[in-house]
Amino acid sequence: MWRTKRSTVDGYFLAGKNMTWLPVGASLFASNIGSGHFIGIAGSGAAAGVAAIAYEWNGMLMVLLLGWLFLPIYLSSGVTTMPEYLQKRFGGKRIQLFISILYLFIYIFTKISVDMYAGALFIQRALQWNLYLAVVVLLCITAIYTIAGGLAAVIYTDAVQTCIMLAGALVLMVFSFAKVGGWDALLEGYAKAVPSIRVPNSTCGLPRDDAFHLFRDPLTSDLPWPGIIIGMSVPSMWYWCSDQVIVQRSLAAKNLSHAKGGSLLAAYLKILPFFIMLLPGMISRILYPDEVACGDPEVCTHVCGNPVGCSDIAYTKLVMDLLPSGLRGLMMAVMIAALMSSLTSIFNSSSTIFTMDLWRYWRPRASEWELMIVGRLFVLVLVVVSVLWIPVVQASQGGQLFIYIQSISTYLQPPISVVFIMGCFWKRTNEKGAFWGLAVGLLVGCVRMVLDFVYPSPQCSQEDERPAVVKDIHYLYFSTMLSFLTLVLVVSISLATEKPRPEQVSRLTWFTRYDQVKRPPGEQVFTVEGGMEPPIDSQPQHDDGASQNRNGELSRLDHQSRLTTALYWLCGMERRRAGETPPPVAPPPPQDPALLLREDWRMRLVVNCNLIVCGSVAAFLIGYWA
Repeated sequence: MWRTKRSTVDGYFLAGKNMTWLPVGASLFASNIGSGHFIGIAGSGAAAGVAAIAYEWNGMLMVLLLGWLFLPIYLSSGVTTMPEYLQKRFGGKRIQLFISILYLFIYIFTKISVDMYAGALFIQRALQWNLYLAVVVLLCITAIYTIAGGLAAVIYTDAVQTCIMLAGALVLMVFSFAKVGGWDALLEGYAKAVPSIRVPNSTCGLPRDDAFHLFRDPLTSDLPWPGIIIGMSVPSMWYWCSDQVIVQRSLAAKNLSHAKGGSLLAAYLKILPFFIMLLPGMISRILYPDEVACGDPEVCTHVCGNPVGCSDIAYTKLVMDLLPSGLRGLMMAVMIAALMSSLTSIFNSSSTIFTMDLWRYWRPRASEWELMIVGRLFVLVLVVVSVLWIPVVQASQGGQLFIYIQSISTYLQPPISVVFIMGCFWKRTNEKGAFWGLAVGLLVGCVRMVLDFVYPSPQCSQEDERPAVVKDIHYLYFSTMLSFLTLVLVVSISLATEKPRPEQVSRLTWFTRYDQVKRPPGEQVFTVEGGMEPPIDSQPQHDDGASQNRNGELSRLDHQSRLTTALYWLCGMERRRAGETPPPVAPPPPQDPALLLREDWRMRLVVNCNLIVCGSVAAFLIGYWA
């Protein structure tokens, strides 16, 4: 909290742009790995084998694209938020407002709910605590240091929590392999992990024949290999290359080399979920087949309250039954760290979008003092929304909500991803093409999403009577088709309408990132380095008489309560004394993009060599398990 100037926009929302590669990379990993990952990836491994790890290894490649392709454009454009980038790139306000509201919807009703469900599931099963009490206490703790410290506090605590998560998860992995008998026992035992009670003449409870294959049948499998290559990559590119939660951490790096180093560290760490989450989930099925792999709806309802299946309890079951008391406490810390690191990241990024894109649209002349107050208060609003969401999480009783939330992301992300790709890498893309491609793509995605809610997947013993568009078109194939539809609309409408103006292209695409074209003279710059304007001096002083007439009031306001003073101090909000006039603050001159994107040749050589190594490791892992 004391390391950065928390009373400015750059200081609070971008940590003063002074972070090194180590905390940036650790925060990227911690923001991505929430408690939902531990529960969800282990549960997918228990239910269907190794295929779910494709999401993680795909992310390895996408976070590298962020550092080498997308981030130079964002740095050159000088933006704070992703909706702000779209506003500069395409002009107008409708895309910026549309994307801002959509991002907040995705954050509040998907990311928060998934992590809250997973964390609540673990807390309930591990400690039998009152759900509301536990989650409210956690949310209050996260809110305090998010509001007080801004992005700097969030990134540093993420770095510490990454160490806690990795230490605890590695301990559990060692205990799991020791209990099952090693690697060979895992390969042999998974195929035999069948529950004793099953629905006759059905596949319920049986492990998949292709459990140890990453690339599976393109027509009949749960994750077809063409869908993994294309349909998974486009939404993943949205998450890693244009999601505010992720990009904001990279924008906080002190220079481009440190941002690339953070992407590399996050990519290397993404190797670990296969070993510390997915394989322990598969081991849990071997050790507890009647519970984790239950195949009868009545048995599953008795075990976990969910007739569809109980694979979501795989990780929690290992923790509670395998570890001694002290290590169970360590794993409790791991799950809470995962929950808190994700929630704080979402809180900070949602606050940034609301303040910089929505509030500044409603009040374009808002001072930095006002922006800082609004940004902190919006975190409190998110905490309240999170608490109100608990009954929905509690009523879902497990797997169904988790599965549905993943589908929401798959149907909403491809159109946004295509618009960002075209905006960054095709200069001819204009506002009309981007807006209508985005609007139509999201409409089609929402139709499929509603159909998935109306026609959920049947249990394995039931006949599939869903419409063909839901039953026969896998969601990854639908993602591919949705991306292609959006791409065709963006290209055709852009070509049929006027070209973008020069200021909508200069320094805002890959090919123009070094341009020296100046911005329009009327454009405001908000990332100023100045003290905050206090509320007591917000009214202009017209003459000495007026100032003297208000002397009594100013003196009274200057001696505020100690509580108010403590709150200002905690939040880093600088206040002036009574009668003190603010110094005039001139907007800083626009920085030369050549300076922003400059890299020391030694650092560039190190990160580029690591890029080749990391890409080769990802290719080997995917190829070996394909």
